[in-house]
Amino acid sequence: MRKRTYARECALKILYQIDLTNNSVDEALDNFWSYCEEEDDAQLKEFVAVLVNGARENLKTIDAEISHFALNWQMHRMPVVDRNILRLAAFELLYLSDIPAKVSINEAIELAKKYGDKDSGKFVNAVLDKIKKLKADNK
Repeated sequence: MRKRTYARECALKILYQIDLTNNSVDEALDNFWSYCEEEDDAQLKEFVAVLVNGARENLKTIDAEISHFALNWQMHRMPVVDRNILRLAAFELLYLSDIPAKVSINEAIELAKKYGDKDSGKFVNAVLDKIKKLKADNK
């Protein structure tokens, strides 16, 4: 598995943990790395921290964008996995201009297929594609 793909998977697990436990980002990161073999990989840990911190620091804006495009869905009623995949990818789309939108969306779809239910990939793709189009229109 590529390093950034694995980092996104780690970030999803940490965001999921935060969503369920209300732990702080620092506490969740520490908990996660204490059980992970890759805890000595500084590049991996740095990218994961960027993703997790960015998604949490911009949560209000990210959730507003997701809510706007996830028709007939309220954030608190979405499956926890789907909600956090969307948050992670929306952060990349909205704030990390060095990552191509196609990459962020494809990685999110793969996470949804792996960790969500049978329709998660389609749902994640639809919402993120709309966010991508909005971002492109605003350039």
